[in-house]
Amino acid sequence: MLNIEHLDLSFGDSKVLDDINLEVHKGEVITFIGPSGTGKTSLLRCINLLEKPDGGRITLGGDTYDYGSITKKETLDLRRKTAMVFQQYNLFKNKTVLENVMDAQIVVQKKSKAAARDKSMAELARVGLEAKADAYPHQLSGGQQQRVSIARALAVEPEVILFDEPTSALDPELVGEVLKTIGEVAGSGMTIILVTHEMSFAEDISDRVVFMDRGKVAEEGPPQQIFRHSNHARTQQFLRKFYTASH
Repeated sequence: MLNIEHLDLSFGDSKVLDDINLEVHKGEVITFIGPSGTGKTSLLRCINLLEKPDGGRITLGGDTYDYGSITKKETLDLRRKTAMVFQQYNLFKNKTVLENVMDAQIVVQKKSKAAARDKSMAELARVGLEAKADAYPHQLSGGQQQRVSIARALAVEPEVILFDEPTSALDPELVGEVLKTIGEVAGSGMTIILVTHEMSFAEDISDRVVFMDRGKVAEEGPPQQIFRHSNHARTQQFLRKFYTASH
């Protein structure tokens, strides 16, 4: 369903991603964990070309794109197949909740306003926020804003949703409502690639966990293997530090 081959990314002399290869099946939840600065967010941004890789190929929905020679049309095509949920919600402050969710459907997908409105209300209902359709982002809590951005991602019916640390900007008491929403999206069969520091959530939700270190995939496997039976010294060290810090 999604296949990445030999993806490389550098910023100047600094190698950010080094020969990344990844295969994701339809309906799978893949979670990336690892220390900050190891390229997890950069990888998500490369998948939908917010960041242009130096080389490699991506296949999504049966079409293959060569990062080295991708055209503007191919870039737009690839972006239409993905949706991203950011750390900071990225909602338009001057638009209502409903207008935020409708926007990409009208601008990118060229849907009629009526069709976009119907779809948006359905997705807002799905995340429990249809009553907030006429509110503005500043009138919502951080958790509610993030749930709006999840509704916006779902509304364009992407083939894969990319979640970039969706709870990292939230107050601790608001994290649960967003994780619950992501869990429901995963349960609906959506293909998800998630970057998170919420380890117990990653263990619960993921079909596969990928541990990244210094721009490389250091280890990948089922959650049970990575969290409970990792043979990789770097993974063990990271998880030890993480669990010590969180308890």
